[in-house]
Amino acid sequence: MTIAVRNATADAGKLDDKLESRALDQLFREARTHNGWLDVAVPDALLAEAVDLAKLGPTAANSSPLRIVFVRSPEAKQRLKPTLAPGNVDKTMAAPVTAILAYDRKFYEHLPRLFPHADARSWFAGNEAFADDSAYRNGTLQAAYFILALRAVGLDAGPMGGFDAAKVDAEFFPGGQVKSNILVNIGYGDASKLYPRSPRFAFEEIASIV
Repeated sequence: MTIAVRNATADAGKLDDKLESRALDQLFREARTHNGWLDVAVPDALLAEAVDLAKLGPTAANSSPLRIVFVRSPEAKQRLKPTLAPGNVDKTMAAPVTAILAYDRKFYEHLPRLFPHADARSWFAGNEAFADDSAYRNGTLQAAYFILALRAVGLDAGPMGGFDAAKVDAEFFPGGQVKSNILVNIGYGDASKLYPRSPRFAFEEIASIV
């Protein structure tokens, strides 16, 4: 009885766990996709903190296929530049850091460590199509966590898809095991270069409760 009462009290407390409005503004309501950047360096410690937050989000069988290369040095930026769509060159070269978010197609080799209570490796090994689909899906999910994690630690993000993935892979992930997915420019955004926020769907247009 004591345990049941304690659990009921804990569950009731969860009803009061909604984030305060300021936090919701930072993560969602006032957060924007930035294309212009202030000339302010991004500390490595903040990048590491964002990764440590993002990796806690759920993935299937704790598969954790996300792999990241942070492109910061002028030399690395020049390696990335030829892979970019024309409209993404200037903003990417100006960003303090660009993250190449990729996924490991052989993520399942780590499942004995990451998901030790079941033989999850056997679910994917030998089934390349299933493994690739799972790697892409869960890597994309982790990319979304990462963008929110950047916002949570006070950074701005400019995710984009305008790049030649084959060229990025050849330059940064030779061998074919890791595949690029999304690029994210990272820094402190220049709000003066933002457009007005574009419209969003109403709840009734995209969701239903059945």
